[in-house]
Amino acid sequence: MKNKIANRRQMLVGTGAVIAATVLAPATAAQALTSNNDEERKAVAVSYLKSLDNGGVSPDTDIGLFDHFAEDCEVFFPKWGVANGKEELIQLFTDVGGTLKSIKHDYDNFTWYMTGTEKFSVEGISSGEHRDGPWAVGRFSDCFEVSNGKIDRLFIYLDPDYAGNDTERYEWIKS
Repeated sequence: MKNKIANRRQMLVGTGAVIAATVLAPATAAQALTSNNDEERKAVAVSYLKSLDNGGVSPDTDIGLFDHFAEDCEVFFPKWGVANGKEELIQLFTDVGGTLKSIKHDYDNFTWYMTGTEKFSVEGISSGEHRDGPWAVGRFSDCFEVSNGKIDRLFIYLDPDYAGNDTERYEWIKS
């Protein structure tokens, strides 16, 4: 009788451990980044931004920067233009990323504009170091289109003069 009770306890404890491990284990990258609703689409965008901050891999999802994008993605960056497809996307991030020593986004102060569709945007602030010098408050707005856990379209709006050196052309900055 004692052995039967001990075996039941072991079985219950073992079953509880399996259930707890299943519930508490981090989701795989594929599970974590679906995009059926606003929160899931937002998670794709956050993972992408965190991969920028973390040298190319999101610390939350372990997904690489380029793996966030659909093969036929469309991405715009000021003064660079539109990248169509992953090959051009890689060139865009090589060109632009090659000018940055570091970047950090202020996630706590993001303003999200969710639409209940695949299209949404976020406004925020970044800081970091450009090859021309550091910046402390770089305002940006990113317009996303996300489906099937991938970024189909991303238009990035910001001043690409990260270090603030382009002042001669603007009267209000000169003073």
